[in-house]
Amino acid sequence: MSGFKKTSYKIIALLTIILIYFNFNKVSANNFISRGYYTIDLSQKLEWLTCPVGMIWDNKQCNGSAIKLKFDEVDQAILKANEQLKGKWRLPKRHELEKLVCMECDKAKIETSIFPNTPPESFWTSEINQWQPKFMWTVNFFTGHTFGRFPGYIPNYVRLVRDR
Repeated sequence: MSGFKKTSYKIIALLTIILIYFNFNKVSANNFISRGYYTIDLSQKLEWLTCPVGMIWDNKQCNGSAIKLKFDEVDQAILKANEQLKGKWRLPKRHELEKLVCMECDKAKIETSIFPNTPPESFWTSEINQWQPKFMWTVNFFTGHTFGRFPGYIPNYVRLVRDR
């Protein structure tokens, strides 16, 4: 009887660990606090611009059109964000942007209740592909996958972040 109890506890412990692991890797609305034009990401200790570059936060919605930028144009967008919105905005690291992917989400693989009107396309990260240094890493919110095949002259969308 005691051997059965030990085995049961081990199975329960293993299942608990698995459930915790999968829960931490999912985007959950509980991890975010909306502050209008920016959203606090509690799990990563970051603040994300709610709207992609080119769109404006207005009346609880991202309005306008997101714009695609070549990689060398991103610095100008960051300067404008720092002037207009105060703070030290930057391009996200690859792993930071990947944490916004929601594979269970429909059209765009991002939680649109948190990040409305996000185009279901690729977004720049700040990282160079170390295996192919001519290319940058992007996160695609149509597929939910990360790609390291974009040269800087191909425009992609931008979502800025700052440390909290």
